[in-house]
Amino acid sequence: MSRIGKAPINLPKGVTVTVAPNNLVTVKGPKGELNRMVDPDITVRVDTDHILVERPTDQKRHRALHGLYRALINNMVVGVSEGFKTTMEIVGVGYRATVNGQIIDLALGFSHNLFLELPKEVKATATAEKGKNPTLTLESHDKELLGMVCSKIRSYRKPEPYKGKGIKFQDEILRRKAGKSAASAKK
Repeated sequence: MSRIGKAPINLPKGVTVTVAPNNLVTVKGPKGELNRMVDPDITVRVDTDHILVERPTDQKRHRALHGLYRALINNMVVGVSEGFKTTMEIVGVGYRATVNGQIIDLALGFSHNLFLELPKEVKATATAEKGKNPTLTLESHDKELLGMVCSKIRSYRKPEPYKGKGIKFQDEILRRKAGKSAASAKK
């Protein structure tokens, strides 16, 4: 059995889960509501305080889907009860971000500012403290959507390996390169 797939998902207080006959799993909680279609071969059972995900056979496809759907449903439960938060750091001279409602204004060294409209499920805040790099914090109850938005923002200016300029996640460790050495070039 899959170690991840066989683990039960605990339901926090205030979270309700329903499974429709067509395998549509709906999770409602204090932070919002999420829906996901589950493969017809996978069975989702809801007990009073936990959820079990089961597979019919030990085929490779069923084993893969078993762990996948257990992880996705767990992320839905955590999202509607606690939510997810990602912090991005903007490194570079003159690089900054401002948030106006659902629109992020990014100044990343181009001749023009970049504007990104956020989905309504994602909330953003930007901070700029003196002596520190500006940060952009994104929060949502949908982990998949939050990851896609963060990926889109990072794609505007990925961190480069020499000076580290660009948009990076706060806990990300970048591999730095040494660059050219003036002494070895004059031989």
